[in-house]
Amino acid sequence: MPLSTQPPTSGEPYVLAASLDNACHLSSLLRAIHFQDHATCFATANCLRVMVEDAKCIQANAFIQAEIFQEFAVQEESVMFWINLSVLLDCLTIFGTSSLSGMVHIYLDCVCVSCNHIVKPVHSNREISSLGKTSDFLTLSPSKWCLLSSRLSTFGNAGSAHLDYPRDSDLMEAFHCNQTQTNRYKISLLKPSTKALSLSCKVSIRTDTRGFLSLQYMIRNEDGQICFVEYYCCPDEDITEAEL
Repeated sequence: MPLSTQPPTSGEPYVLAASLDNACHLSSLLRAIHFQDHATCFATANCLRVMVEDAKCIQANAFIQAEIFQEFAVQEESVMFWINLSVLLDCLTIFGTSSLSGMVHIYLDCVCVSCNHIVKPVHSNREISSLGKTSDFLTLSPSKWCLLSSRLSTFGNAGSAHLDYPRDSDLMEAFHCNQTQTNRYKISLLKPSTKALSLSCKVSIRTDTRGFLSLQYMIRNEDGQICFVEYYCCPDEDITEAEL
């Protein structure tokens, strides 16, 4: 029996209706933030935002523009709902990854889902992965080198390693620093973000005065359409002088 491409009949209109000709890009974006089973979704007329959190320490958001969908209609000003992200991804790949080109429909009533700094990321992914193999913490230090570069450092039982990014490097598109500071983050919290890093064409790294880290990844699909995945990570406890 062929899968129906129409929503089930209902006396009330769906508050959200969306369809895709190709689910591959959507699946990749959702997998980039899939480090917890459940996600909170926010839909407006312009965008679908899918948010995943872990113990108030890290938050990931996938911003999926309405233009990505062949159909995207929200009947209210904004819609919020919760979904099991693991189940949704299983539905998107129910016939295997080679079948991701099939039509996908999402209809939301209460809740019903049916499925028919800005740096070059290639180098960053390799370098950050190598820094974190035997380390527990990563330190971001636009401190002593504030006017010249940014430093990534890792510390663990196997020792420490440092990686400097000069502001005039080919890897660096923009560099802005208002004050000197050093912040430390658990690598275990940052590891899920590497999924988005491998998909991205640009990466923005930002910290505020409290040390909260924002990693924003610009991801372009095969049609040239752009979506964003953003991670927020809270800093670890105060670092020691030896790590500065």
